[in-house]
Parts: sequence; C-alpha cells; structure tokens
Amino acid sequence: MKQYTQQQILDSFRGATRSEIKKVTFPLDFDDVDFSRLEYYGWRDRKMPRRAYIAVEHDGRLVSLVLNRAEATPSRRTMCTWCRDVDLSEEVVLYTTRRTGAQGRRGDTIGTLVCSGFHCSKHARKLPPAYHKATDLDAIRAEQVAGLRNRVGSFVAEVLSTED
Repeated sequence: MKQYTQQQILDSFRGATRSEIKKVTFPLDFDDVDFSRLEYYGWRDRKMPRRAYIAVEHDGRLVSLVLNRAEATPSRRTMCTWCRDVDLSEEVVLYTTRRTGAQGRRGDTIGTLVCSGFHCSKHARKLPPAYHKATDLDAIRAEQVAGLRNRVGSFVAEVLSTED
C-alpha cells in the first residue's frame, strides 16, 4: 500500500455514517506504520473495544470500512479467512460490516473471520515450515501475499457490490 494520512483514510470510508466516521480513533503509533509492508491497514478502536477499521486499496482507490467485532468468539480454534495462517498464534474473531448502498441502509451486513489484531500481512510473509526446503520459499511467500490481497479484495468487493 501507499502511505496514507489519517484524513485520507477518513475520507475513504464507505457504508459508514458521518457520526461513525467522527468517532474513529487512530492508534497512537499511526505515524510509525510502514504501509509498504501491508496489503491492508487494520486497527481496533482503543475507545470502543468492539469497533475496528480497515483501509485497503481497491480498484485503484482507497476504501475504508467500519467493522464490528462479535461478542462471542468461535468455540474452537479457527483459521483466519484472509491470511489462512495455520500457526494460530493470534485469536481469530468474527468482524461484520454494513454493506453499502440500499442494502446497507436496510441494515444488511457481511462478516468474515479475521485475526483479531489484523496482523495478516505479517503472517502471510512468514517463511513456510522447514519441510519446504526443496521448493522456492520466496515463491511460496509471494503466493501467500497474493492470496491475502485477493481474499481481502474479494471481501471489499462484496461489501461494495451494492453501492449506489
């Protein structure tokens, strides 16, 4: 991703009300974020524990979404839908977001199981286990990163599919 300012991210929200956007709280370390190592930027709101946000480049533009964390957590260890990290070093939770357009105004939402701390880009860049020694590890890593980018992009496309 390119480097973005807080204002650019605020201006890119889709499916969110003005009051929701006004309440967005950025992480204290926002200025230290290296966007070049991210397929998307996700963070949890420090003032509202069940609220989170993602910003992602989609079809040549920045798109940001408000996410709501489900109160209940999966009863079993679950794999993240986006990074598909099998190490399970991070809790995976259900996040939902309001669809855009008329469906969103009716209250329709869409959800996905994601790493609670949004470290998918880091997980996708991990070297595969040692048993892959006979293969091209950089190619495997590139494939994992491309898969992450595609899955996040598909989620955003589905959210935006009803945009007016």
